[in-house]
Amino acid sequence: MAKILVVYDSKTGHTEKMAFAVAEGAKQLSGVGIVVKKADETDIEDLLSADGIIMGSPTYYGQMSAKLKALIDKSVKIHGELEGKVGAAFTSSGGTASGAETTLLSILEAMLVHGMIIQGRSHDKHYGAAAVGSPSDKELRFCKELGERTAKLITKLKK
Repeated sequence: MAKILVVYDSKTGHTEKMAFAVAEGAKQLSGVGIVVKKADETDIEDLLSADGIIMGSPTYYGQMSAKLKALIDKSVKIHGELEGKVGAAFTSSGGTASGAETTLLSILEAMLVHGMIIQGRSHDKHYGAAAVGSPSDKELRFCKELGERTAKLITKLKK
């Protein structure tokens, strides 16, 4: 069974809604186990035991939150051990042109440094799912699609 960890930080609940939508999308595939955890409740063992890691954060000054960054900073202890795992990202922001893409890229950049395989998208929302404020139905649909596409990639690689 493929295991996906959806790890997130959320102050207002917007990113948390997105995390559970991502998990819902990943659950569309049989043979996939999903664990959803807050960043400050996630430890290094959670990262190591997952085949795929999907991280979500609110956008703070164009970057991920301190809680998610703290988890990534702790992951230096296992540098090289996440290589080959699949990664993806999502974010919520306060408005348009307010740093959502740079937040996604900051998460993906850390995953690339770990040697992870990144799930991108060729059309629209290239870097991951993003919402402005409370996620709309359309934005939650993108989250579900992100979860499902990431789960498909993980299951392909596990074969």
